[in-house]
Amino acid sequence: MEKKKTFKKRFFYNNSLGIVLFALMILCLIGQFFTGFTTENKELTELGQPSLSFAEYFTSGHFIQATFENWESEFLQMMLYVLLTVSLRQKGSSESKSLTEAEDVDREPKPHPDAPWPVKKGGIYLKIYQHSLSAAFAILFLMSFVLHFYGSFKDENTEKLMKGEPLSRWYDYLSESRFWFESLQNWQSEFLAVFSLVILSIWLREKGSPESKPVDMPNDETP
Repeated sequence: MEKKKTFKKRFFYNNSLGIVLFALMILCLIGQFFTGFTTENKELTELGQPSLSFAEYFTSGHFIQATFENWESEFLQMMLYVLLTVSLRQKGSSESKSLTEAEDVDREPKPHPDAPWPVKKGGIYLKIYQHSLSAAFAILFLMSFVLHFYGSFKDENTEKLMKGEPLSRWYDYLSESRFWFESLQNWQSEFLAVFSLVILSIWLREKGSPESKPVDMPNDETP
C-alpha cells in the first residue's frame, strides 16, 4: 500500500505540469460548451427556432467553429515559435538562444543506449525526427484550420437557412471576410502573447520558473 501511494505521488510530481494544464483545458472546454449551449439556445429562442439538445449542440457549427478557431491559432503560434527560435535571437530574453555561444540543441545527434529509436536508426527516420516537433504542430494546425472552416461554414449556412437566404458554397465561403476575421483576430492575439513573453522576460523575473532568467542576471544578458 505504501509503495502504491509513493508511486502515485511520484507519478503526479513527475507529470504535474502536463496534468494540471490538461485539467485546466478540460475545465475551460466544459465551461465553453455549457455557456455556448446557453447562448446559442437563447438566440434560437429569440428567433422562434427550436432549442438544441446537448448532442445537437456538440455537432453544431457554433461549437465546432468556436473550439477549433482557438485551437488553430494556438498550434500556429507554437509551430512558428518553434521554427523562429531556431535562427532568430532577442538580446536579453530568456526565450532566446545565446547570441554568441553554441547551443546544445544545435549539435548533431549521436546514437547512444538511451537515445530515442529514430536516432539509433538514423537515415530518413532521423531526418524526420529532427523536425518532428514543428511537423506535429503543423499537422495539428492544418487539422484545426479545416475543422474551424467546417464549423464556421456550417454555422453560416444554419443562419442563412433560418433567414430563408440562399446557402453558401464552401469554395465561395473560403474567400468571405467572416472566416478570415475569425482566424486573424485569434492569430494576432497569440503573436502578441508570445511577443510579450519574449520582451518582458528581458526585464522581469519569476523566481523558480524556467521561462525566466535568474533573478540576479543582468537585463542585457541572454541566458
